[in-house]
Amino acid sequence: MIYFIDDFLPSYILDETIKDLSSQDYEEFKTPGKSFHIQKASHSFLNHICSSLSAIEGNTVKPILGFFRISNDMLDTNWRIHSDLKIDGQQPDRALVLYISPRKINELHGTALWSHEKYGKKLPENTTNEEFNRMILRESENLEVWTLNSVIGYEQNRAISYPADYFHSKYPNKSWKSGREVFVMFYKTK
Repeated sequence: MIYFIDDFLPSYILDETIKDLSSQDYEEFKTPGKSFHIQKASHSFLNHICSSLSAIEGNTVKPILGFFRISNDMLDTNWRIHSDLKIDGQQPDRALVLYISPRKINELHGTALWSHEKYGKKLPENTTNEEFNRMILRESENLEVWTLNSVIGYEQNRAISYPADYFHSKYPNKSWKSGREVFVMFYKTK
């Protein structure tokens, strides 16, 4: 199930988060074939997110990894269509994207969900690390092997939750000059 919730954070937490993000620099984090620019989330922020999701989903939410991420017209401009089947050696149940910064473009923008020509809308659980890495390195930018299914539109303070094995990306591949700031979390439910 995919769902989204508008006005996810209370306004005082959103305002405090924006202020904190603007007072610190994003640091480059390198992965095979990709660099991200991130800031770590505080324990209190993570606790608030997990408490809110637990109440919404009716299950205890346990985070695997959560961080703030920025992309703009110069940083992180790849499509990088992928699945988050494995994160930090674990298999998350779900992924969350929370739009933090205000929307700065009028065109369709947000989180895209895709289907792969061989695997469909999600990566099979038994996918090997080699196949996962091959897809990231060879197919994540090749739009000929993907079909766009939907885009969940970008609105400040909108949270989107979806199964972590679904293929997804930001949409479009470039963001506005001042930056698209999001909070991303991968989690398990009990």
